[in-house]
Amino acid sequence: MPTNFTVVPVKDGRKSREDDDVDDNNVFREEDEDAPFPGDGMPKESSPFINNTDNDKGNLYDGKNMALFEEEMDSNPMVSSLLNKLANYTNLTQGVKEHEEADDDEGPAKTKKPVKSPALGTLIGVYLPCLQNILGVILFLRLTWIVGTAGIMESLAIVVMTCSCTMLTAISMSAIATNGVVPAGGSYYMISRSLGPEFGGAVGLCFYLGTTFAGSMYILGTIEILLTYIVPSAAIFKAEKKEDEAEALLNNMRVYGTCCLTLMSLVVFVGVKYVNKLALVFLACVILSILAIYAGVIKTAFEPPDFPICLLGNRTLQNHNFDQCLKTMEVGNVTVTTKLWSLFCDSPDLNATCNEYFTLNNVTVIQGIPGLTSGVIRDNIWGDYGPNGMLVENKHQASEPAADTSQDIYMPYVANDITTFFTLLVGIYFPSVTGIMAGSNRSGDLRDAQKSIPIGTIMAIATTTFIYISSVILFGACIEGVVLRDKFGDSVKGNLVIGILAWPSPWVIVIGSFFSCCGAGLQSLTGAPRLLQAIARDGIVPFLQVFGHGKANGEPTWALLLTGGICEIGILIASLDAVAPILSMFFLMCYLFVNLACALQTLLRTPNWRPRFKFYHWALSFLGASLCLSLMFISSWYYALVAMLIAGCIYKYIEYRGAEKEWGDGINGLSLNAARYALIRLEEAPPHTKNWRPQMLLLLNLDSDHAVKHPRLLSFCTQLKAGKGLTIVGSVLEGTYMTKEAEVKKAEQNIKSSMTTERTKGFCHVVASSNLRDGFSHLIQTAGLGGMKHNTVLMAWPGTWKQSNDPVSWKNFIETVRETTAAHQALLVAKNVDSFPTNADRLGQGTIDVWWVVHDGGLLMLLPFLLRQHKVWRKCKMRIFTVANMDDNSIQMKKDLQMFLYHLRLDAEVEVVEMHDSDISAFTYEKTLVMEQRSQMLKQMQLSRTEREREAQLIHDRNTASHAALNDKADAGPDRVHMTWTKDKFLTERNRNRAEASMGVRDIFNMKPEWESLNQSNVRRMHTAVKLNEVVVNKSQGAHLVLLNMPGPPKNRGGDENYMEFLEVLLEGLNRVLLVRGGGREVITIYS
Repeated sequence: MPTNFTVVPVKDGRKSREDDDVDDNNVFREEDEDAPFPGDGMPKESSPFINNTDNDKGNLYDGKNMALFEEEMDSNPMVSSLLNKLANYTNLTQGVKEHEEADDDEGPAKTKKPVKSPALGTLIGVYLPCLQNILGVILFLRLTWIVGTAGIMESLAIVVMTCSCTMLTAISMSAIATNGVVPAGGSYYMISRSLGPEFGGAVGLCFYLGTTFAGSMYILGTIEILLTYIVPSAAIFKAEKKEDEAEALLNNMRVYGTCCLTLMSLVVFVGVKYVNKLALVFLACVILSILAIYAGVIKTAFEPPDFPICLLGNRTLQNHNFDQCLKTMEVGNVTVTTKLWSLFCDSPDLNATCNEYFTLNNVTVIQGIPGLTSGVIRDNIWGDYGPNGMLVENKHQASEPAADTSQDIYMPYVANDITTFFTLLVGIYFPSVTGIMAGSNRSGDLRDAQKSIPIGTIMAIATTTFIYISSVILFGACIEGVVLRDKFGDSVKGNLVIGILAWPSPWVIVIGSFFSCCGAGLQSLTGAPRLLQAIARDGIVPFLQVFGHGKANGEPTWALLLTGGICEIGILIASLDAVAPILSMFFLMCYLFVNLACALQTLLRTPNWRPRFKFYHWALSFLGASLCLSLMFISSWYYALVAMLIAGCIYKYIEYRGAEKEWGDGINGLSLNAARYALIRLEEAPPHTKNWRPQMLLLLNLDSDHAVKHPRLLSFCTQLKAGKGLTIVGSVLEGTYMTKEAEVKKAEQNIKSSMTTERTKGFCHVVASSNLRDGFSHLIQTAGLGGMKHNTVLMAWPGTWKQSNDPVSWKNFIETVRETTAAHQALLVAKNVDSFPTNADRLGQGTIDVWWVVHDGGLLMLLPFLLRQHKVWRKCKMRIFTVANMDDNSIQMKKDLQMFLYHLRLDAEVEVVEMHDSDISAFTYEKTLVMEQRSQMLKQMQLSRTEREREAQLIHDRNTASHAALNDKADAGPDRVHMTWTKDKFLTERNRNRAEASMGVRDIFNMKPEWESLNQSNVRRMHTAVKLNEVVVNKSQGAHLVLLNMPGPPKNRGGDENYMEFLEVLLEGLNRVLLVRGGGREVITIYS
């Protein structure tokens, strides 16, 4: 539905619009000025409508009417200014900028010529170039042979399949080409901007290789016409024997092909303008040749040309070396032998010994071109495939078989030079329908690309499809089957088979096809280097950067050298039939991704997908893609696999090493849709216990430069996750986002850099908050999306909390513990994280010790299993310790635990550690007293910073000394911890405990006065921490990692500092510790 615009003039009281000094030049810049290549900016296309007003800074928007928006004019231009820029926009052709720069280098003396705007229409710009590229070497050199070998019906099937493939691709390409302005770059530009840099680079390079091998094919076709049909005497290598003819031909092709490639490359290097000027001449040759074929077909209806074919029995003979199809002839009433006789017999005498088949069968002459009305079409309906060396025979002729056929290969019979089958013919024929991208490759030169590309391309495909289908039928209706199967025209005195059909002379086709192949080869050598240069200048493949350079006028010199080198590989293969399937693969892969790009954009319904070409549908695109894939494997399954492997390697290389580009491609949209669908599905229900794995929120601390303070925490996360599941790395900056925006972005970059270094795969999120506590709280609450949320928080132990002047650090830590508990999330706290192994370390024989004090859902046992999947921890053994109280049966506990681990499929050593109820030691009282005194002192006294540090150090020294004394005492009396439990020991221990209990009551009266005022709850907690620490240090001091249940913080917030002290005592003397707090659900199960 058209939209009507009404333009209302608005007068300004002070200044009119005409008086404004507006500079609208260079509004749409194709690339950044400081980028090394035009493609090194973000997008290659001219796009920014806003934030691109550098040249408008001097404009004064001081009108009264627009005063409300005057502060935004720098970033958001007025609509009138925008429309003026759009009206002056011209889509410069490829290489124009380089030409302009070259003109600048010549000095100011020369006047720069104005750049002409694109002016080519549909006929000249799209239709004729497509026609010239599609019609070519296969039509003239191989189509008759394909019709004779496959038959009319199967040949029509080949034509219909391949032409349907290109037509469907053209429909998809038309939709993409009309979805906005298509700058110069053609198919590579369309694919890369639709499917992203990875697919774009892979398919672009495949298209480049296809175009390069097409150049090889056209050059080989040129040399085949030259040496076989124009000047056979020019051959350097000549075969002495018939069986050596094939090898001699290949060697000639290699030598002459290399010379021809060198000559063509020099022509392209000297100047493309000569190639472009000759393009119309080459196109005229193609059109005249086709008209000559149709004229010859019409002529056969009433006057067939005289091209006799000599048959021996039913076998077709090569008639290079004889003129008359006779064994003997009468000359003056004397019977003499002919030249044909001498080819099969050992002497010209009538009594000579001759080949058995020659003796048994007579020679027959038939017409090579019976004509339209002859009914020969019935004989050519079905195909005649066969192995290499199979003789070309006429099935309707009588033949007497010979007993000895060993000498047949040395006789002048026409035979297959390769093994023929249907799929081979598909691969050889397909290059004859390529070339549909010729119009889109010239998109920068078209007056209206969005109109010309669809119409011109589809009309060209329709025209060539008609030519091919009619040619298949007419060839089968006019030419004898044995002549059709004669690839090189040996049975018609070495004439081009399609040439003998043409009118007025075979030379029309020979010369026309020669120049057509020359022109197509030059076009390939012109287009391929520019395609490679476009890919190199996009900067997505680092090792191709050198090929982005060229001469001062933009000619791709280095790319031309590489193209010539690759083209030489095809020349050295030397066989047209072997090269054709190779380039078929690359073109089919390119067409496959054009169809996928259109289907993807259509199904995703991206807002920018608004093609002017309306006659497309995603089903047609998928059908085209399926047909392309089928044809790849039909033609040659091993070539198809190699082509896909090459494309896959390029894709992965660009993904890992290539420059990151954001082109608004469809793959991003597909990923977004897939992610949205998966997230919605995930949110339907929480994950089953079997699928539970730690989805990590990693809380990082940053230093003053916003760098990661503990990078080993990222390493540990990598080892624990091994790239599986979700990892969110978060941090908090204190302040408001308005003032901290730059610092937040810098912090994110630093964290991403550290994540890359430590090989941590995940997401990064830095928030600015008024205080750290709220920031971490917000991260815990809001990180993730939908069902893809974290269930585990990993953070480092605040190692300097005692030395800190401000209690905020440890208070934030405790609040984070409370937040995770309230959110039913697991919590992992790594102590001494800087001593944890890096990803490059390989821990030797050692243990991961799990101290399972309370049941937390099984997370303690799952974590070591996950760690041991990583190569850093792979050699470590897992040991599980559990604590038995006085009333527990430790022997039964050990058996039960072993059975439990067996059902969990975990390999681990099991130990049950017995902790007896004992009196609270003096060390515990002293420890508690020091803790409470320190807490009280810091609350009541306003100490200076220096005094606080001295006080903290004094308390730390006292704690260390008392702990050392306790260790000495523990060494003297090891009977406190037992690993076995018997009935006798139980009775002895019970009696001893009763005696100790009575002594403990008496010891109360011996307590120091200052101990009586202590909080007994704190004393008991300290007692637990001290005793458990003794046991853990005794058993696990040499372990690579100790996992321990983390006690919860007190409900009364007044004891928060004491809680930190309890944890400090619990972890004292241990190197690498991971405190684990479960999330309140089972995370490991014995069921399958």
